[in-house]
Order: sequence, then C-alpha cells, then structure tokens
Amino acid sequence: MSVLQPESRVTVSLWIKISYTVFVALLVPVYWLQYGPQNFLWGSDLVLFGTLLAVWLESRLLISMMAIAALIPELFWTVDYFGRLIAGPEALPGLGTQYMFNPDIPLHVRGLSLFHIVLPPLLVWLLQRFGYERRAFIYQTVLACLVLLISYLFTEPTANINWIYGFGREPQTWMPERVYLALLMICIPLFFYLPTHLVLRKLFGRSSKRSTG
Repeated sequence: MSVLQPESRVTVSLWIKISYTVFVALLVPVYWLQYGPQNFLWGSDLVLFGTLLAVWLESRLLISMMAIAALIPELFWTVDYFGRLIAGPEALPGLGTQYMFNPDIPLHVRGLSLFHIVLPPLLVWLLQRFGYERRAFIYQTVLACLVLLISYLFTEPTANINWIYGFGREPQTWMPERVYLALLMICIPLFFYLPTHLVLRKLFGRSSKRSTG
C-alpha cells in the first residue's frame, strides 16, 4: 500500500484544489524572477508545494508532514509580521519578516508572501478532515535533513537558505559551519517537529489500523 494513498471517503473540494493551484502557479514565476530558483528551497516554500501535492492526492501522510514542518515556524512568522505591522518594522528582532516592509521589494511580491498566514489554518482544517499520520515525524525529519544538506551544498552563503549559516543576516562564527549544520539537523526535529508531532498526535491521531497513508 502506497504511503501517499488518499484517505477513503474523505475528499477536498475541487474549488479548493483549483484555487490553491492557481495561487501557486502565480507565485512561482513571480518568486523566480524576484528571488531566483534557490529561494524555493526555503522550508515555507517547500510546505507550500507539499500542501499542493497533498490536497490533490488527499494524502494523510503528506498533510501531516506539512503540518509538522509549518505550524510552529509559520506561527513565529505571523506573530513577527503583525508585531512589526503594529509596532513598526524595526521594533522586533529579526525572525524573518523584515523583507515584508522593504520598499525595494514590489508590493505584489510581498503580498504573495501572505500565504504564510493562510497555511496553518488550512493545514489544521485538513488534519480535522483526514486525521494525523504518526509516521509523519520520521518522514519529515528525513526530508528536512536532506533539504538542509542540499541547501548547504548548492546555495550561496549570502542567501542563507533555511538559516544554514546562522540565524539572521550575518553568518554565525562561533562554531565550524558543518558542526552548526549538524546541530541544526538535530535541533529542528527536536524543538520544532517533535512538540508539534506530540500535540497533533493527541488532537488528530488515529490508530494504525485505520491509517491509510
């Protein structure tokens, strides 16, 4: 049985699938021109694409993986964005939304980035419909480590994709790069994925006998 097999008797409305697909189809060329193709390695962009695949396949496993990857980071993004919106762009330390207030970036490009706010409620809604797949923690951890490794090997240090060279604008200098990368591969699953996994398993988990992937 395929791990991506759709959940029987539960579906996602066609209008949701088409609307989501149209949004992604609009975002990809705009982001490509503005940021370049390496930008699509960012975790949030991968979640955007993964969720697109998940709603079409109606796969509990993919939905669960994307939820693990997105819920805590997107919560931080949303809090940071609205905090800056209310208190001022420079009022908070950098958590990743400074670019939303950069006048050098076209307004329509920044507007597309508001998908960060929409993804968490969409994923929670999908979890309510399909349930949570407990294998998602392992699958997402492996995927994240692979993405971090690819980001380190094939992207420019100045881009700092997925914070592989340090949090913030400047690279960290207090440990060797590869040690920092290894630490990142440990800390992301431990401090982001595992707590989310435990909460989602409690709220939306189903027994393995009922799981269909």
